[in-house]
Amino acid sequence: MTEIAREQMDYDVVIVGAGPAGLSAAIRLKQLDSNLSVVVLEKGSEVGAHILSGAVLDPVGLNKLIPDWKAKGAPLNTPVVEDNFYILGPAGQMRIPNFPMPPLMNNHGNYIVSMANVCRWMAEQAEGLGVEIFPGMACSELIYGDKGEVRGVVAGEFGKNADGTPGPSYEPGMVLAGKYVFLSEGVRGSLAKEVIAKYDLSKGHEPQKFGLGMKEIWAIDPAKHKLGTVTHTMGWPLGSNAGGGSFIYHLENNQVYVGFVVHLNYKNPHLYPYMEFQRFKHHPMVAELLKGGKRVAYGARAISEGGWQSIPKMVAPGVALLGCSAGLVNVPRIKGNHNAMLSGIDAAEAAFVAISAGRAGDELTEYEVLVRGGPIAADLKKVRNVKPLWSKYGLVASLFLGGADMWANTFGLTILGTLKHGKNDAESTGLAKDYAPIDYPKPDGVLSFDRLTNVAFSATNHDENQPAHLKLKDASIPISVNLPLYNEPAQRYCPAGVYEVIAEAGKEPRFQINFQNCVHCKTCDIKDPSQNIVWTTPMGGGGPNYPNM
Repeated sequence: MTEIAREQMDYDVVIVGAGPAGLSAAIRLKQLDSNLSVVVLEKGSEVGAHILSGAVLDPVGLNKLIPDWKAKGAPLNTPVVEDNFYILGPAGQMRIPNFPMPPLMNNHGNYIVSMANVCRWMAEQAEGLGVEIFPGMACSELIYGDKGEVRGVVAGEFGKNADGTPGPSYEPGMVLAGKYVFLSEGVRGSLAKEVIAKYDLSKGHEPQKFGLGMKEIWAIDPAKHKLGTVTHTMGWPLGSNAGGGSFIYHLENNQVYVGFVVHLNYKNPHLYPYMEFQRFKHHPMVAELLKGGKRVAYGARAISEGGWQSIPKMVAPGVALLGCSAGLVNVPRIKGNHNAMLSGIDAAEAAFVAISAGRAGDELTEYEVLVRGGPIAADLKKVRNVKPLWSKYGLVASLFLGGADMWANTFGLTILGTLKHGKNDAESTGLAKDYAPIDYPKPDGVLSFDRLTNVAFSATNHDENQPAHLKLKDASIPISVNLPLYNEPAQRYCPAGVYEVIAEAGKEPRFQINFQNCVHCKTCDIKDPSQNIVWTTPMGGGGPNYPNM
């Protein structure tokens, strides 16, 4: 096979992903030395197109990066004014008072934001400093040097036929090489996954854990809108079937973010996370809020939930993992953007020191030291036992034991040490025969919607002539293994209806992949019990086009 000839562009630092981590790193590098050459590559059609987050933003990272962000017009317009926590039952709710909660759970001083819009603003700040940002440029592979170091990436490959061969308008893409490469792809990025495996970065660390977060934006009756109100719930409809909960955030323009998170370590393969979300909106408290309103957007993404004990080694020769590529989410706070920004700052400062000393392609050990000994560590260590307690003993135990452990850690003490997670989320899936199927109400088209209707509200689009970016290691496994053992859960865990089992009269069932629907959440790569599905990046510009998620 003829090797593809590609042009090469050289930079000091190549950054993959224009999220809060990657953009923070780019800005900080230019703040430290305006002569450094920095490029940011983004697979979305524009910066922010693939950004989905709750989000209540703790501004600690932004305060450190751009202290005068308010004067510069950062889109942090809605400070949190009220915090509510509820445990839901099928027909009612119980308010959990705020006073027994550890101080870290307090949202006052934080802001309800669209992280997509925050990232768009950050991109403007970066470009103003001389950072080159290329949206629509998916990074399809890593380039390695003679010593096994990561030397760069291939970006901008277009025009392949569906079978993977070059089409008539084929563009081979370019090699963008750097002294260091930062991977800030978000959760379960394909390049970060390759780096973690190649350099065995998870050795000695717990497996990463994940949740699936789904979100809708609603325009509601102005009489019901309470600007700056933050509400979190646990309990119904999930009950003992799965861990998780909801968020409802009142932002400007009479809009609310309505979100639902399902922890992906659930055992019952009949569970249908998307339909749990739709059912949640029929709870009397939620239904009353949304009555007379209108859904205006939908999206989904995986969330890293392993916390402190699951952070892999974050550096390898020539490369560093930033933000959600490393898994820096604080699970009980449902926040990771602040740590993503802090990680970008730390990585930039480590790279600046290294490049100033004439180094390139080695391990940025200074970055690892900064993360594991700084504010990110302080944030994540305090809550490290909440997720394993929830996974092993359920909601009530996590509330009481986890709360006590968080309080103890607030004073530098620990009552539980550091608990382990054990299995990864794919291994947690039980056999279909051991669990009862779940009967879900049909969506009513008013409060609840079928998946394909909702996917249309994510503005997702992929060129149908390109190779499917969702790969099967063995094409026979979905029907021969997953269907008889697990009732093929891909039909249900995907929040975009990508996977179907087609059963036609007189024919063997077949597995169908509708990759055009993919919202890039990566749940399939995480939850498939046979670990047979591999998410790879499609051609640049494909996927969702979130306006203000």
